[in-house]
Amino acid sequence: MPGMYFGNSTMQDDNRKSQLFQLFTNISGKTKIVEPMKKIHGTLRDREAVEREIALVMREILEQGLFKTKLKPIQLAKLVSAYYAGKNDTEIARELGDEKLSKTVARARVRLKLFRDLDFRMPFDREKMEELLDSGKTMKEISDELGVSPSTLREYRHVIEQRDDESIDPYLERIKDVMEDRDLSEQMTRSATKDSLGESIDITEAELIDVT
Repeated sequence: MPGMYFGNSTMQDDNRKSQLFQLFTNISGKTKIVEPMKKIHGTLRDREAVEREIALVMREILEQGLFKTKLKPIQLAKLVSAYYAGKNDTEIARELGDEKLSKTVARARVRLKLFRDLDFRMPFDREKMEELLDSGKTMKEISDELGVSPSTLREYRHVIEQRDDESIDPYLERIKDVMEDRDLSEQMTRSATKDSLGESIDITEAELIDVT
């Protein structure tokens, strides 16, 4: 990774620790990251800034007609952020201000290929379902044969269709890049603030940032 330092020289190690010590002396409390940290990593964007960037991509997706949902771009951005934070669909809906949106959230999440294991945990053979869907039979006939309700079958079909649909992939890659950028920032922030100054100096060699 650019900017990472893996040298073994004792003198260089001492220099890095000295620079790290100076960095930590500029940290106020355990949560506030001040200017020296920003200069090392670049701008440390907070969650709202990241969500605004994702929302711009979401707006493009909606304007291209690749995605139909009643959720607004900023809500979709918050959905993505909350998903990566480990929230379930109900929790995400609650964050969006209405727990009743959980099904809307679930469908939007699947459209964005933010899958969960549960999405593919079907009470029947997936290949059999796909064969039946291609057979020309009605949804009612297929659901009866598989022993599920038509609405449940539609949800599983939605998962398979979105898994195989590549039209949205270029936009998802852009969103992924934004999220990875944020994860790197948060990792750096956590390394800087998780412990006291004395404990933080003992971070591993791989976490030392080349500030030269």
